[in-house]
Amino acid sequence: MKYYLIGIKGSGMSALASLLYDLGNTVVGYDDSKEYKYTLEGLNKRGIEVYHDESFMPSSDFIVCYSTAVSKEHKEIKRMEKLNLKMIRYQDLLGELSQEFRTISVSGTHGKTTTSLMISSILDRNLGTNYFVGDGRGHGDKKNKFFVLESCEYDKHFLEYSPETLIVTNIELEHTECYKDIDDIIMTFNKLANKTSKNLVLCGDDKNVLKLKTSKETYYYGFNENNDLIAKNLELTPDFSAYDVYFKGEFYGHFKLKLFGRHMILDSLAAIMTSILYNIPKDIVEDILSNFEGATRRFNETRIKDTIIVDDYAHHPTELRSVLMSARQKYPNKKIVGVFLPNTYSRTEAFMEDFAKVLSDFDSAFVLDIKCDRERQEDYPNVSSDTLIKKIPNAKKISIETVDMLLDYKDDVICFMSCANITPLIKEFEKVLNQK
Repeated sequence: MKYYLIGIKGSGMSALASLLYDLGNTVVGYDDSKEYKYTLEGLNKRGIEVYHDESFMPSSDFIVCYSTAVSKEHKEIKRMEKLNLKMIRYQDLLGELSQEFRTISVSGTHGKTTTSLMISSILDRNLGTNYFVGDGRGHGDKKNKFFVLESCEYDKHFLEYSPETLIVTNIELEHTECYKDIDDIIMTFNKLANKTSKNLVLCGDDKNVLKLKTSKETYYYGFNENNDLIAKNLELTPDFSAYDVYFKGEFYGHFKLKLFGRHMILDSLAAIMTSILYNIPKDIVEDILSNFEGATRRFNETRIKDTIIVDDYAHHPTELRSVLMSARQKYPNKKIVGVFLPNTYSRTEAFMEDFAKVLSDFDSAFVLDIKCDRERQEDYPNVSSDTLIKKIPNAKKISIETVDMLLDYKDDVICFMSCANITPLIKEFEKVLNQK
C-alpha cells in the first residue's frame, strides 16, 4: 500500500508513519512546519520524505491519511480531494490496524506514553510486538501477533480501536473543546471498556476509573490495599524509586526504577499487571523496568554547567504537578523553576485556576503566550497568558527575546513544559548559557 500522511510531524502521525513503513508500505508525508521536531528522528531513520509545499504528486493508488489536528479546509487536503484519492482519518487507519493484531490499548488522561513504552518493551523482548506510541515512536513487523496502541481520548478517537486488553491509567477532565464535562469523558471511556474483548487493567486508586461499569474480567492496580496488584514499601530517593509489588496478597517482586515520582510507579504497575496477564517471566519484567530510560519529552534532562534543564510534554495541571514532584525528589537541594507554554485557549480557560495553583508551587514561574493552531483567540477574549500570570505570585512573562531572565537561576532546575513546540526557547536558553 502507498500512504501520503498530512501533518506527518505530529507525534501521532509520525509514529503511524514509522509503523506503516515497517509493515512494508510506501510512506510519504506533508507538514506545514519546516522546523526540526523530535518526531523527525524516526522518519529520518527510515528515509521517509517530508514535503512542505505542493511539489509531491501522488499516483492514483495512494491513500491520503490526515490528522484531525489539520483543518479539512487545509490547502493540501483540498488538493488531495481534487485528485479523487481515497481519504482516511488517522484514527480510522489505526482502528483498521488494531483489528489485524492482538491489540493492547493503553488509555488514560496521563501516563499513556510511558506505560505504552514499558509494555511494548516488555512484550517485544519476550513475544515480539508492534507498537504505536505518542512520543513519535512506531514499529511494526508483519510476523508479530501483538500491537501495543497508545489510545488517546481526544475527540473520541480511541472508540475506533478494537482492543483485546485495555489499560486505563486515570480519568480527568481534559480536551474541554471535545467533551462537555467529566461525565461525558467517563462515559466515553466506558464505551471503550465495553468494546474490549478480553481484559481490563485499571488504576484502582483513581475515583473516576472506579466509575467504569463493565462485565469484562478486570484487574486493579495501585497503592491502595483493595487493588489486585499493589506497590508497598516505597523508597523515593534522588537516585531511584524502589518498591515491593504484591499480587493477590502474595509477594511478587522488588522493583527499582531510574525514574522519579509516584506516578511513574503507577505506570510501571500497569505494565507489570499486563505482563502477568500475558505470562511474561518476572525476570524479564524486572530487567526491562530497571533499565527503562523513559519516553521522549518526559522529564528529559540536559545539564549545562550547573544548570539542569528539564524538557517535558506536560500540558495539564496534574502533569505539571508530576514534573514538580519528580524534580523535588531528584533535586531536593535545588530551586525548581517552571517555564510553561500553554496550549489551546479552551484548555487554558478550563484550568486557569489549577494552572495558577500548581505554578505557584514552583520556586519561580515563567509563562509564554498561549500557542494554538486549531482555535481562534478572538473566540476567547478573556483568556491570555497575562491573565494567568496575574494569578501567580511573582510570575513573569517570557519569550525567546527575554530568555536571559532565566540566567538568574543558572544553579537550579529549570523545567520547560508544554505539548506545543517549546524547543526553540530551550535551544535559545542553552545558547545563552553556553556563552556565559
